[in-house]
Amino acid sequence: MEPHNAVETGQNAILVCLMVGGPVLIAGLLIGILVGVIQSMTHIQDQTVSFVPKIILITIILAIGMPWLTEYMVEYSVSMLESPFLIGVDNKP
Repeated sequence: MEPHNAVETGQNAILVCLMVGGPVLIAGLLIGILVGVIQSMTHIQDQTVSFVPKIILITIILAIGMPWLTEYMVEYSVSMLESPFLIGVDNKP
């Protein structure tokens, strides 16, 4: 395997991780910040108050985005399985 192929494969893997995990992580971060601000304004320091909205929002985001996320992962997996350098087929003798 050529070094540039390995670098490109690594970049693609990181991009896929960001595209698949990004929406869920960003939604969890935003709801966490919002609930944290509300908790600090009302002086309610219960752990379940921040946990329940995160779980509900992340479940909704996953339910809405699951078809797209699955399709994206399948396309990436197919492209990796079709790559000739992964199975040891090079143009070199």
